[in-house]
Amino acid sequence: MPQQPFRYSTIEPEAKAPTLKRLRQLARILDKAIVIPGTQVGIGLDPVIGLLPGVGDFLGVLLSSYIVLEAARLGAPRSTLGRMVFNIVIDGLAGTIPLIGDFFDFAWTANTNNIKLLEEYLKFPGAKKQADKWFIGGVLIVLLLVAIVLVAIPVILVRMVMSILTGG
Repeated sequence: MPQQPFRYSTIEPEAKAPTLKRLRQLARILDKAIVIPGTQVGIGLDPVIGLLPGVGDFLGVLLSSYIVLEAARLGAPRSTLGRMVFNIVIDGLAGTIPLIGDFFDFAWTANTNNIKLLEEYLKFPGAKKQADKWFIGGVLIVLLLVAIVLVAIPVILVRMVMSILTGG
């Protein structure tokens, strides 16, 4: 009996709506959970945890990566996944800049943008070929490396400042 070829997990068509709803909720929590009274401006968990030096941007990238992983399971093509990763990388790297990065993180709603990209794909799911397992694996490795860099940058900067201050 021949073996079935390996195929990464995909989400059945009837499960796409609840999955998309869950991802929308996650994006809202990360980007716009609390609306500032008297405005339409929202603050989410992502900018708040981004205030934590070193680990904040790391956690933000990991939480955002979940949306990309689920988009891949929903069958999103390479182009969509690539744009989603680009949004996360911009969000994470800009967040490492003290103070300016925190304001950028507040304004740049990568997760909401990624949900819009996913919804755009789901309107016409057969129009583009879905990404293969190697591409998805590469995307996840890139996001992990970005998360590691986001932890390393503050550590390196603190060591440089300390060596300047101590004269060594």
